[in-house]
Amino acid sequence: MTLLTYTLLTDPAPLEASAAGRSPSTGTVYLVVTNTGQVSVSWRTFRVQVPVGDGAGHLTPNITTVTAQGRYTTSSGTKPVDVQRQDPDAFLVTAPAGASFAPGDHLVLTLENITVAATAGLAVLGVKEHAKRGNLRLDDRSAALAVVKTAPKEIPAPRDFRADDAMVAAGANITLRWEGSDDFDYKILFPDGQATNLSGGSWSPAADDAPKRATTYTLVATSRTTPKREHVLTTTVQVRNPVLESLTAKVAVITPLVVGPNSGEGGIAFLQGGVTVRRTGDSQNRGALFADMASLNGVKTGAVYTEFIYAKDTSEHRYSWINLHGDGITAYLTDGGSNGLGSVTASRFNT
Repeated sequence: MTLLTYTLLTDPAPLEASAAGRSPSTGTVYLVVTNTGQVSVSWRTFRVQVPVGDGAGHLTPNITTVTAQGRYTTSSGTKPVDVQRQDPDAFLVTAPAGASFAPGDHLVLTLENITVAATAGLAVLGVKEHAKRGNLRLDDRSAALAVVKTAPKEIPAPRDFRADDAMVAAGANITLRWEGSDDFDYKILFPDGQATNLSGGSWSPAADDAPKRATTYTLVATSRTTPKREHVLTTTVQVRNPVLESLTAKVAVITPLVVGPNSGEGGIAFLQGGVTVRRTGDSQNRGALFADMASLNGVKTGAVYTEFIYAKDTSEHRYSWINLHGDGITAYLTDGGSNGLGSVTASRFNT
């Protein structure tokens, strides 16, 4: 039975076993040594043996990456102690000259940068103290301390894929960001291409690929584990005054009514065999149609408002026309470009 009490703590707790295709799992082990008795304990050394390998009973596959330091605390203060690595799998802590553990004194051995073995299980560290108490002789006594290694958890899915600015001017530079583990391979898909081998949780397109119209970007994150896991996120950047290279309508848009965008504006109703112009979009009152020119086979209405009426036959510049003005009407005869007065023919007229 050891004269001193040994307690093992880990960060994180518990340690997580490393997994193939992912960044190695790392952690720290703290060994706390204290005197819980009522009599001082003189000590010279204690040796900590670390199980090295990648199996269930091993702590780490490589002890050379582990850094060790010790801090010894007594009633007079805290000071460092000498810690040396002993090949192939141990650390030796040596006491200062004349050191002893009074009741309540303690020492903390810190083992940092531990790459955790790849197999979940229980790793047992061995401790051998060289100490004495009272009339007992200085001797070696041993203890065993266990460390739990859990199976690696699934990598958290990436999240919060967004643009720094959700609305930009056409051609403006943008930056897309996301939160996610470096153990994924990332790529971003967009209408005119893709970006691969991304890292750092952010990406900006080249100037030629800056959005010129509303653009949806797709983030694809693929794990390096077996089996592979894939996560897909999207975000859209809206563009003020978008640039449209072309507009092609592949399917006709059919509607029975077109109205103005503001309250009280007119509308056009599409009826069987024709259209009706309405004063307002929701009324049946007929409104006015304004145009620079109209080609009609016939007019059926209560009133026609126009400045000139031309003859239908315009071959060889021979046509007649009527000018409608404030004082009445004037009939013109045009022959080869002249505007002589023409004649009005009627079966009857009233004056």
